[in-house]
Amino acid sequence: MSYLSNNAQYVPTGFRKLIYLNWPIIALIFAVSSAGFVMLYSVAGGSATPWMEPQVKRFALGMVLMIGVGMVPIWFWRNMAGLAYGVSITLLLAVEFFGTVGMGAQRWIDLGFMRLQPSELTKITLVMFLAAYYDWLPTHKTSHPLWVALPVGLILFPTALVLGQPDLGTALLLLLGGATVMFIAGVHWAYFATVFGAGIATVFAVFQSRGTDWQLLKDYQFRRIDTFLDPSNDPLGAGYHITQAKIALGSGGMTGRGFMQGTQSSLDFLPEKHTDFIFTTLAEEFGFIGAVGLLGLYMLIILFCLASAMTNKDRFAALLTMGIAMSFFLFFAVNMAMVTGMAPVVGVPLPLVSYGGSAMLVLLVAFGLVQSAHVHKPR
Repeated sequence: MSYLSNNAQYVPTGFRKLIYLNWPIIALIFAVSSAGFVMLYSVAGGSATPWMEPQVKRFALGMVLMIGVGMVPIWFWRNMAGLAYGVSITLLLAVEFFGTVGMGAQRWIDLGFMRLQPSELTKITLVMFLAAYYDWLPTHKTSHPLWVALPVGLILFPTALVLGQPDLGTALLLLLGGATVMFIAGVHWAYFATVFGAGIATVFAVFQSRGTDWQLLKDYQFRRIDTFLDPSNDPLGAGYHITQAKIALGSGGMTGRGFMQGTQSSLDFLPEKHTDFIFTTLAEEFGFIGAVGLLGLYMLIILFCLASAMTNKDRFAALLTMGIAMSFFLFFAVNMAMVTGMAPVVGVPLPLVSYGGSAMLVLLVAFGLVQSAHVHKPR
């Protein structure tokens, strides 16, 4: 046992670290991921290939990485935050020159054994670096304009790179995730109110400009907005995805059609049924009860993370845990809003459920950081 100086608190060493892992979070992650395996099996027509089998292997690797990261002292990750952010930015720049193209977007780097999506890594390293920044910054400087400008730049630079890929969904998550850490760190609410007000004014100006000489958007962009507001305007074109998703959601009813009985996915009406729209497949097969059950598992993960953060006296560890928890909330909230028609379709997968190697591994490493903060907090 390694005791801290000047008090009776201690941090665990050796095998005791395994005991201090946040096992409820591990169990909940396993439960959510298992639901994902079941749905990937279903959308493949009752086959472990091509989606479920590789996803299970990635999950197994990710769990090993999560526990391994959790065993490393939190001070090490604090010291590595700047390097991790720098590596993710370098990889984002590398995508511009060496990235592979898929579905009209250049977002991946081919490593041979897998395709790495650096923007997924950046979601976590940004939170990590901002937590280290606010741990270093004296609290009385948190809302000073100069010290607010720096993290804003740290957020906007990778956001611009991701937006150019193009990947609007991930860019949005970077913005919201970074802003969340700033808010949690204590940046004055007036900054956020100003940005929110400017956003509302911009939206108003965009709509007012339609049909004028100073129109701010192209006609096709306005048509996309019209489709989002009313998908029936173009049910076979831009509104097809969300129309089919709503049919799947509605046909599930309270208890669902039954496992592998969903017509929208089995007959291939539902687009991207194994990635972005997998939640609608789950809702069609297991109904409202299944959908709410998955949402409940997600919320329990958030609550356990927040409980760990609020009992942690280390500022970096607490900010990191809360930042990852709220980023995780944004991941599934944006996806669910997207597939239910409450937000535009921006291509955000459902965490731990949708098929995807980079997203799965990076998210489990992020929860490894949460474990490190929990295991090594003073007791």
